[in-house]
Amino acid sequence: MQPLLKFSKLVDALNRFVGKYVIWLILASTVISAVNAVVRKAFNYSSNAFLEVQWYLFAATFLLCAAFTLLNGEHVKIDVLYSRWSKKAQTWIDVFGLTCFLMPFCIAIIWFSTPFFLKGLYSGEVSNNAGGLIRWPVYAMMPLGFGLLLLQGISELIKRLAFLQGLIDDPTEKLVEKTAEEELAEAIAKLAEEKAAKAGAV
Repeated sequence: MQPLLKFSKLVDALNRFVGKYVIWLILASTVISAVNAVVRKAFNYSSNAFLEVQWYLFAATFLLCAAFTLLNGEHVKIDVLYSRWSKKAQTWIDVFGLTCFLMPFCIAIIWFSTPFFLKGLYSGEVSNNAGGLIRWPVYAMMPLGFGLLLLQGISELIKRLAFLQGLIDDPTEKLVEKTAEEELAEAIAKLAEEKAAKAGAV
C-alpha cells in the first residue's frame, strides 16, 4: 500500500500545481472580455476570435480544474442520507462511487474524445465562424481534463482504502481555514488599529 500512497501523493501534487496556475485563465478570460467590449464600443470593431478564446479558456479552466476540485472535496454531493451514516460507511460509498461511476465515466470520455481531438489536430479544423480559431486546442482539453480527473479518482480510491485499513487519517477531513472575507476583515481591523495608534502617538 505504501507505494500506492506515494503515487497518490504525486497525483495530488500534480493536480494542486495544475489548479494553482490554471485558475489564472479565469482572469485572462475576464480581461479579454473587458477589452473586447471596450474595443467594440469605442472603435466599432470586434472579432469572433475574441469571443471564441473566452470559451476556450473557460472550457480549459472547467475541465483541467475538475481534478483539483475532487482533490479538495468540493464537488456537489446530495448527502441527505450520506451525512447520517458512519465514516466507515461513507468511505465505502465513496469507494463504490469512484470505482463504479467516476472512473468508468472518465475512461469512456477519454476513449471517445481522443480520436475526436486527433482528427481535429491532423485536419487543422478551424471554426466555421469568420475569424474563428483552430479547434484542436479546445478538443485537447477533453482527454487531458478527464485524464487528470481519472488520476485523481485513483488517488482518492487509494486514500479511502488506506483509511479503511487504518494506515492514514480520514482523507476527507478538511483543515479549518479562514475564508477570504475573514482574512480581509482581519486586515482591515489591523490597518485601523495601526492608524489609531499613529493618531494617538501624534
